[in-house]
Amino acid sequence: VQVVESGGGQVQPGGSLNLSCVISGRSLDDYPVGWFRQAPGKEREGVSCISYGDGRNGRRYSADSVKGRFTISSDNAKKTVYLQMNSLKPEDTGVYYCAALFYCSHDGSQLITDVDFWGKGTLVTVSS
Repeated sequence: VQVVESGGGQVQPGGSLNLSCVISGRSLDDYPVGWFRQAPGKEREGVSCISYGDGRNGRRYSADSVKGRFTISSDNAKKTVYLQMNSLKPEDTGVYYCAALFYCSHDGSQLITDVDFWGKGTLVTVSS
C-alpha cells in the first residue's frame, strides 16, 4: 500500500485549499481513508475520514473543529480521497497526513481510527 498526498501550500485566513490523496494497493470500496494533521508542537489529530466498507456507503466522520468548513470526499475509481478546506484559520496550520485505515468512526468527541499506512504529509500554512 502506498499513500501520497498533494495540494498543500500557503493561504491567507479565510481562504481555501483542496488536498488530494492517492491510495495504491487497496480498494477504497473496502477500506476507509482518513486525513490527520499535526500542528507545530502538538500531537497528531484526526481531521476527517470516509468509509465504504461494511455497508457504510461513504459515511463520513469529522472532528468538531472542522465541521462545516472541511469536506472529505472520494473518487473510488481513481483511488483518490480529497479534503476540501474552506474558511481556513491560522490554527489550521500544520502538516496534513493521509492514511489508509482499517477502521474509522467518531465517539462523540473525536475520531476513532486504526491506521494501516501513513503518507509523508503535505504542509498547509494559513497566514496573512
